[in-house]
Amino acid sequence: MKNQILKTSLTAIAFLWAIAVFSQNENHNSLSLDSFYSKIKSQKNPQIVDARTSEEFALNHIEGAVNFNLQSENYDQYIAKLDKSKPVFIYSIGAGRSVALEKELLKNGFSEAYSLEGGIANWIGNGKPFYSNLKSKLSLAEFTKIIASNKNVLVDIGSKYCGPCKKVKPILETIRAEYGSNLKIVEIELEDSPQVIADLKTVKVFPTLILYENGKIIFKKEGISDLKNEVDIALALK
Repeated sequence: MKNQILKTSLTAIAFLWAIAVFSQNENHNSLSLDSFYSKIKSQKNPQIVDARTSEEFALNHIEGAVNFNLQSENYDQYIAKLDKSKPVFIYSIGAGRSVALEKELLKNGFSEAYSLEGGIANWIGNGKPFYSNLKSKLSLAEFTKIIASNKNVLVDIGSKYCGPCKKVKPILETIRAEYGSNLKIVEIELEDSPQVIADLKTVKVFPTLILYENGKIIFKKEGISDLKNEVDIALALK
């Protein structure tokens, strides 16, 4: 009987250990914007990696970043240039590519690797310093004028490289067709107007949708779930 109890206990311990190991393997070091920024500022020459495509990187990126991801042709060469004993700070458009690269670096002997929650959307969307190779098509003053000049305004903030952002477009077309001139729809993309996104200091992820009425925010949501219904309800209550 004692042997059976011991055997059962050991089996339970082994099972719990397996779960713990699996959980550790699934963990990753995603940081909030404040923590990510603070850690970067604490480094004399921070190693910052933009895990997006070269096309995205050319348009805008965090100052001081280098660009590569797991699919890059010269991946091994980029890795060889990094110091494994120092932290590596990684970001992408959201969290997919940055988390994948972060896990790969940790698995291959890097002491510290961190990915940014919300990616470049969170960084630029909260006014952190960034490089852009173009001037924003829309300025904050022009945006403010649009909000003030229209009773109801639905603002879609995203990127053409963001998968969920693409799914917003048909929903916006449905809303536009239904409300017509009673609702002004403004679409702001990172690639066209990064500075106004930075100036608003309100975006954590893409897409972000904001509905204004008479210059005041009725609702703000991240993602597209139930967007049409929420717009209908918000405008019906006014």
